[in-house]
Amino acid sequence: MKILIAHNAYQLKGGEDRVVEAEAGLLKQYGHDVEIYRRHNDELNVMSKTSAALSTVWSRKSADEVAHYCRVFQPDLIHVHNTFPLISPSLFWVASANQVPVVQTLHNFRLLCPQATFLRQGKICEDCLGKPAWRSIPRKCYRDSEIQSAAITGMLAIHRTIGTYREKITRYIALNAFCRDKFVEGGLPAEKICIKPNFAVSDVPPGDCVRRGGLFVGRLSTEKGLDVLVAATPDQGQSEIEVIGSGPLEELAKAHFGERYSGFMSLEQIMQKMRSARFLVLPSICYESSPCTIAEAFSCGLPVITSRLGALAEIVEDGVTGLLFNPGSSTDLAKKIAWANANPQQMLQMGQAARREYETHYTPERNHQMLLEIYDDAIIAAKRSFYGS
Repeated sequence: MKILIAHNAYQLKGGEDRVVEAEAGLLKQYGHDVEIYRRHNDELNVMSKTSAALSTVWSRKSADEVAHYCRVFQPDLIHVHNTFPLISPSLFWVASANQVPVVQTLHNFRLLCPQATFLRQGKICEDCLGKPAWRSIPRKCYRDSEIQSAAITGMLAIHRTIGTYREKITRYIALNAFCRDKFVEGGLPAEKICIKPNFAVSDVPPGDCVRRGGLFVGRLSTEKGLDVLVAATPDQGQSEIEVIGSGPLEELAKAHFGERYSGFMSLEQIMQKMRSARFLVLPSICYESSPCTIAEAFSCGLPVITSRLGALAEIVEDGVTGLLFNPGSSTDLAKKIAWANANPQQMLQMGQAARREYETHYTPERNHQMLLEIYDDAIIAAKRSFYGS
């Protein structure tokens, strides 16, 4: 199969960028012909605010470049990950004009919420769900800016009105049932949404080493719950939880966790840490889609302590593959961490269940199979749409 992958890369490399690289590598491994059309947010550093805002709605540059790929590469399908802000929805119209089916992975909630996570002032906010997102402008939901919030709101309004999201995308990929239901509630056609989680590569199965302590792996930010974790581990510098990552709350992490703050690490280093830890802590206060760290933890036989919130409560089964705590409650999180440290045998059993969950749902082999099923479905649906057969 000839597949064009399209992705607007972030200035700070995150989970979406890792998924793009992983899926492209997976497809190539199975013999597919893969090209990647990538634009990078570093381009914004040399663009005027007006040009950037207009590009968010319709990028002529991306439209021309994708049209060129359609003519020269002639893909069987375009798999889109992120179009915001530089690629823009112009890609979908070019693909339709060239009769190329499009699959869009819904990594976040940008199509429903300009802020992308349904989070405002540290609380879940669904005020724009299924409605025009004009409230985001006076609230400065995106980057605390009226202008940038207006650009996103305008883009969403225009493309909802002209039918881009309902008519020009052949199939969507939601990462779990919770996310699928939110997108249906927000107006996307239910019949177009498939479910496929992210995956993890685990070349080394979990061993029988003695496991100690916990891990926090991710962006050091409020929405990821670092404040909650800090409040749940009051003994400054004495916590048995190692913090890995970078972000705006890096100084807080350094001050609170001391030598247990490790900063940025490569994926290989993180996986090594996961094979010897007792649990992973994921205390997010926002709606997560499908954090790669959970699949990676499960692959290493590592149970997860996470918020009883949205998709997280669907992915982690309480008492089976990890523990759930009340979202934003440092008190409840502290209790769960204490229980995990006091019950190593039970945590080991949860880790074994997590590994079985990985082998069932999150392996590369299973992911490739699911991808092909979605691609085939999209190609058949597109032929019916384009040719009426």
